[in-house]
Amino acid sequence: MSDGMIHSGWDVLDASHEALRTAVRAVPADAWRRPTPCAHWTVAQVFQHAVGDQIGFAAALTGEPGPDFDPFAPSGELDGVDPTAFLEDALARAAKAWAGVDRDAAEVPVPVPPHKLSPWSGSAACGLDAAVHAWDITAATGRPSALTPDLARPLLEVAREIVEPLRAYGAYAAALTPEQADDDVAILLRHLGRDPRWSAS
Repeated sequence: MSDGMIHSGWDVLDASHEALRTAVRAVPADAWRRPTPCAHWTVAQVFQHAVGDQIGFAAALTGEPGPDFDPFAPSGELDGVDPTAFLEDALARAAKAWAGVDRDAAEVPVPVPPHKLSPWSGSAACGLDAAVHAWDITAATGRPSALTPDLARPLLEVAREIVEPLRAYGAYAAALTPEQADDDVAILLRHLGRDPRWSAS
């Protein structure tokens, strides 16, 4: 771990964490209040939500306290908050929790329905949350997407497993119809109810 980051040992999750890290570090100082593909949420709110979700996944595994705010009602206020430190604390908690998971376990607890998944699916679900919000942030800030086709393929696999029940809670919009020219990233985004061509303008 020469880069000083805590790694979970789950490839999809570690790549998703890196995508979110890359997206957040590239947010310009004046961009936190910009609109995002998540209707009614600013970049800061998507960021807070993504951080809270990582803490929530860690808490489901370890029994530690969850986030001290509601990830589904983020304030959007970052006064006095160092975004990088706030994010790294959450990613470290999640990575450490997943690093301790028994890979041979039949299922592990997760904070989303059905509240139990296989270890691979659970770690990938945690990754899906990080990676898709990384895409939201880069789309909102006009940065290159941190979500790659290689990462989108396994994330689509877990998305097809878990997303339908989550739509009822408003966590994801209805799926959009795929288009012929879609790559793996676009297929994943449309499955999650996002327009791959969304822009803030």
